[in-house]
Amino acid sequence: MENTDSRQEYGTSWYRERTDYLTQFMLPERLDTLLRVLDMRTRWMTVCMENTFHSQNASAIIRTCEAFGIQDIHTVETLCPFSPNADVVKGSDKWIDICRHADTSEAIASFRKAGYRIIATTPHSGDISPEVFDVTASPFVVFFGTEHAGVSDEVIAAADGFLRIPMCGFVESLNVSASASIVLYMLSQKLHGSAAAWRLGECERQRLLLEWMTKSIRGAETILDMHFPQ
Repeated sequence: MENTDSRQEYGTSWYRERTDYLTQFMLPERLDTLLRVLDMRTRWMTVCMENTFHSQNASAIIRTCEAFGIQDIHTVETLCPFSPNADVVKGSDKWIDICRHADTSEAIASFRKAGYRIIATTPHSGDISPEVFDVTASPFVVFFGTEHAGVSDEVIAAADGFLRIPMCGFVESLNVSASASIVLYMLSQKLHGSAAAWRLGECERQRLLLEWMTKSIRGAETILDMHFPQ
């Protein structure tokens, strides 16, 4: 889904009232699955795709982020649209948020404002491998660039750090979706085993749970409107 939500922010109890009410319309096993997945969701680590050209790469990256618990995918589309293929995504995009930025400068500024470190995936002086990257220092966003040129000079200039995947063959780089899968898997494993406060806050959890339950229960919005009239 595209994150264009401009609704009023409500408190934790507002969301919990509604999720508690909706539980009677959902099988316990399905609710357990939602809660299990929700418990591993994070916004501490996020990604930004800068001008990803191929729809299959966009689709693979969505599936990777969803599989490893990354809730948000940010995109910059000044050169080409981020257009996942529905046949490849297979519905995984409805469980994450896609946040589209006007350009690279706006994306970087928004991450800075939110307290994220800017991490570029590109061979560079001083780069490090995911095994030794410090996931606990602060929230961070990993930038992945175009399939051919990599991240832009603007991202390189703004970066707080650089990540690379060590190679031992003749190949010097991997496809962007393959690189994202490797990097995000390694970083998510480190993050899950760390002492960082990477899990969502309670209000975030309840809001996201309400969103997921609404998508999972036929007629959920009507049910809520009838029981909780405005």
